[in-house]
Amino acid sequence: MILASQSAARAALLRAAGLTFEQRPSRIDEGAIKQAMHESGPDACALTLAGLKAARIRSPDELVIGADQLLVCGDEWFDKPPDQAAARAQLLRLRGCEHTLVTAVVCHRAGNEIWRHVARPTLRMRQFSEAFLDRYLVAEGDAVLSSVGAYRLEGLGIQLFDRIEGEYAAILGLPLLALLGFLRQHGALEA
Repeated sequence: MILASQSAARAALLRAAGLTFEQRPSRIDEGAIKQAMHESGPDACALTLAGLKAARIRSPDELVIGADQLLVCGDEWFDKPPDQAAARAQLLRLRGCEHTLVTAVVCHRAGNEIWRHVARPTLRMRQFSEAFLDRYLVAEGDAVLSSVGAYRLEGLGIQLFDRIEGEYAAILGLPLLALLGFLRQHGALEA
């Protein structure tokens, strides 16, 4: 198997589940694709991004896993913040609001898509103080820049929330339960 992602969280999830894989990030112009697909909706966009990542890896025999995640709050889509100031502004915008993490996974074999899935966990940020936010950002440092939400649920970011619904792994960037089910059905994992 090949994981077509540079995400440390996705790789850690697969390793923790006992999968053996090679990590080969594939680079695509995510910004241009998101802009072009905004009218198609977040599910279609996340699936397209995940599919393009998987399609970039050319391997005739191995299963390639592509994944992508969009954060949607109302009609607004969020990207990974470029710096701490943008992370702070994004977290202030999400404060007190519910948002959805549209998390897509697409599998390819021999250049053909053979499976796709979208999970939609929802999270509600609590009304945290700006003093708490500033302490949080100092403690987490640049790690918040690697997340579309500017938070890491596996770290102090859990303290930003008062409600979470959905699979934990999907929140971290990979709908793992559905993926494992697919891998068992297709003989890539023991049933």
